[in-house]
Amino acid sequence: MSSGNPSPLPIPSDGAFLLIDKPRGPSSHQVTAWVRDMLGVSRAGHAGTLDPGVSGLLVIAVGKALRLIPLVLTFSKRYVGVVQLHGPVERAALQSALADFVGPIYQTPPVRSAVKRQRRVRSIHSLEVIERQENTLLIDVTCESGTYVRTLAVDLGDALGVGGHLSELRRVATGPFVEEQLISLPMLSDAIALVREGHPEIFQGMLHRPEEVWSRVPRVVVKDSAVDALAHGADLAAAGVASLLGTFSAGDRLALVTRRNELIATGRALVNASAISSKTEGWVVDAESVFLAPGQYPRYWGPEKGRAKAQ
Repeated sequence: MSSGNPSPLPIPSDGAFLLIDKPRGPSSHQVTAWVRDMLGVSRAGHAGTLDPGVSGLLVIAVGKALRLIPLVLTFSKRYVGVVQLHGPVERAALQSALADFVGPIYQTPPVRSAVKRQRRVRSIHSLEVIERQENTLLIDVTCESGTYVRTLAVDLGDALGVGGHLSELRRVATGPFVEEQLISLPMLSDAIALVREGHPEIFQGMLHRPEEVWSRVPRVVVKDSAVDALAHGADLAAAGVASLLGTFSAGDRLALVTRRNELIATGRALVNASAISSKTEGWVVDAESVFLAPGQYPRYWGPEKGRAKAQ
């Protein structure tokens, strides 16, 4: 009988995401801890908390993919839920109210929320009723990350003048990740057992590469002369920009990539995308997490210049 720790699971060196079908009951933190222990890794993190009573897509990152969680948090979310209205409502009134909630809305986090209860704006991209049985609505909502669907249900009931609450909720999509890709905890456990028996294929098919995340956000293509400075932790200057893929505003998170589409780092835009083409100097991106190892590209900066400048 063999002894000692089992061999490491075949997780890519750049990390991976797992799309877990969180059941109702445990917290997101507990499910993430279970996945961490099943994988035998020291750290795992989730992107987007689901309340204990909510089921559905929980994106869990391991390895270097942990650094990309801030990008996942920028993705829109899609939910299917049950809203219980507290009184009868005419069809026309309901349709009018649903339309009023599409677009930017004000929300205050619920009392049970872990964040500060401060009024803020969130965007509802779509809000539809899939099915209705008297005062019970099955809704489909796509919204900005950080939207409280429970609060949305209460506000909808108030707008209709009858009151309402959310009785069921399931997250079915986060950005490019959809419900059809979900795996349950027993499925993950069975796949890991197969790895131990010499059959890693199913487990490997459950892993989602980091590129599935960073390729979905705005990207700044960097000149070769600026890559090594970024790999050493520099911010990006205007002179180091080769081209832009996608639009963004100051403050948005984005990816910095080489001309060969290698991820160098993630960061926050310091200016709007439209302003970069007219800038010839100054910082344009505040780099945050570095992924590319130094020395992969020629070095065009020196320690005598002080802080590295990617240009």
